[in-house]
Amino acid sequence: MDFFGFYTGKIFDAYRYLGAHVEEQGVTFRTFAPGALRITLIGEFNGWQEWEMNRVHDGNFWECYVQNAHPGMMYKYRIYRQDQSYVDHCDPYGYGMELRPNSASYIRDLSSYAFQDDAWMRNRTDCKEQPLNIYEIHFGSFKKPSDKADDWYTYTEMADILIPYLKEYGYNYVEIMPLSEHPCDESWGYQNTGFFSPTSRYGTAEDLMKFVDTCHQNDIGVILDFVPVHFAVDGYALTNYDGTALYEYPHQDVGVSEWGSCNFMHSRGEVRCFLQSAANYWLTEYHMDGIRMDAISRIIYWQGEPARGVNHNAVEFIREMNRGLKTMHPTAILSAEDSTSFPNVTKPVSEGGLGFDYKWDMGWMNDTLDYFRTAPEYRSRDYHKLTFSMMYYYNDTFLLPLSHDEVVHGKATILQKMSGDYDMKFPQARAFYMYMYAHPGKKLNFMGNELGQLREWDEKREQDWNILKYPIHDAFHHFMKDLNLIYQTHPALSQKDYTADGFQWIDCHQEERCIYALERRASQERILAVFNFSDQLQEKYEFEVKDTKKLTILIASDMEQYAGTKKYTTMNIPLQNGKVILDLEPYSAIYLQMGI
Repeated sequence: MDFFGFYTGKIFDAYRYLGAHVEEQGVTFRTFAPGALRITLIGEFNGWQEWEMNRVHDGNFWECYVQNAHPGMMYKYRIYRQDQSYVDHCDPYGYGMELRPNSASYIRDLSSYAFQDDAWMRNRTDCKEQPLNIYEIHFGSFKKPSDKADDWYTYTEMADILIPYLKEYGYNYVEIMPLSEHPCDESWGYQNTGFFSPTSRYGTAEDLMKFVDTCHQNDIGVILDFVPVHFAVDGYALTNYDGTALYEYPHQDVGVSEWGSCNFMHSRGEVRCFLQSAANYWLTEYHMDGIRMDAISRIIYWQGEPARGVNHNAVEFIREMNRGLKTMHPTAILSAEDSTSFPNVTKPVSEGGLGFDYKWDMGWMNDTLDYFRTAPEYRSRDYHKLTFSMMYYYNDTFLLPLSHDEVVHGKATILQKMSGDYDMKFPQARAFYMYMYAHPGKKLNFMGNELGQLREWDEKREQDWNILKYPIHDAFHHFMKDLNLIYQTHPALSQKDYTADGFQWIDCHQEERCIYALERRASQERILAVFNFSDQLQEKYEFEVKDTKKLTILIASDMEQYAGTKKYTTMNIPLQNGKVILDLEPYSAIYLQMGI
């Protein structure tokens, strides 16, 4: 290992030196603990008796070789503090861990699985000019083997369950909430104890590798949530690891996050290397196609509060980590969950940016959902909530998210957020989603949104699949499938997401009627999208189209097969002297392909 690079925060492969490494006749264990008085190794290979670890290099690293130790065995480091007390710790760089409440690390051989995804990895892109339709899931609650809260399908079993669903319903990427080991199910993986350990809830490291490989062989990319801001307070993990604040701040005013966890001290080179090595580890060893970094606002500003100022050390860390990751993995996707207006989040580092490929457009999400929560009689007042996003859209490379955060903690599900009673929510939701898919920017939907889920997400229960026995939910489910497939197969909806010639407002001044019309363009295709978000039939809505001789309906939200009220006898819309005249049903949307 480059020790100078480790101390100065420059390396991305610390996990190849630190941790437990399988050799021909045994295993070498190494840990970094400069503040420790002494460290002993305990595990299954020695009957959990203490074997001394030796100081190596500059005395800040500890090492022990164990003959006949092998993959699958458990171990811990017993770290003695300067006052002679000790704490048994899992390995910060361990490749596997026990299921909570137990906390031992597992020896894993990462070379035991041979990937078969060369074609996928060779042809992978960042999808800037292609469809990117992400299905966000919590691995343990998509489907479950039983009603027990802690009964889960394995990584291998989920490949057989999830992949056919993604392919049939038009999702080409899956984003998985954090899989790093975590002690509390309710944290969903966002408070980690094992940053290099795939959670044993669903199987082993090799099982996860096989899951990703199978996704790739079915043309599905995998994005993993990554948490570079904070870590769990459990004493067996990173907290006061060597008896000192090794990974965290020593001061409580900035050391504790709003979630009660410990904030990483990003000014330390050792901490930077730990985090950027973990990010590189998931991309390299598991062939992940990207990482979505959580809570970037807490990286940019102290405690996520602009009034407290920019955390320049943390910003520099994220910038340099992204630079390194993009150098090593140029086609991997780096996305930021960031609600701030901090500039240049998605500009390359070489141009002064933070180096992300995508930023979640939280402004679009909040404004759009607020609009649809609003009773129709007030939507004229709020009309330009839906046009505002295009005023700032080209400032960054945005992704449109409807994530897990929008369907928990009393926020209601996406369907529930629609104004009005049960029957009126569905036409609005269909029109809402057609607006989302016509708006520039890549797409992300959390599991259950496509069912018209009514119950807020609960990590202990699977999605309400039985809701599909109700015709209106089944129709909505099929509408979402058809909309996804149209998005996948029509380049006008994705090819020019980030160039100004890919989008144009045709009409965004129908405040009283709540009508919007826009055009999306690709090099060889043009699509018109027209929306009526009022509760009134809008008759004889007229607008002009240029360079077009015919219009063909691709999809309409009010079609009978989607539980709509309108029967379409033809899929062609006539032009009258270069103008289109439409009768728009309440809460409806229509896509029209423009032909020459």
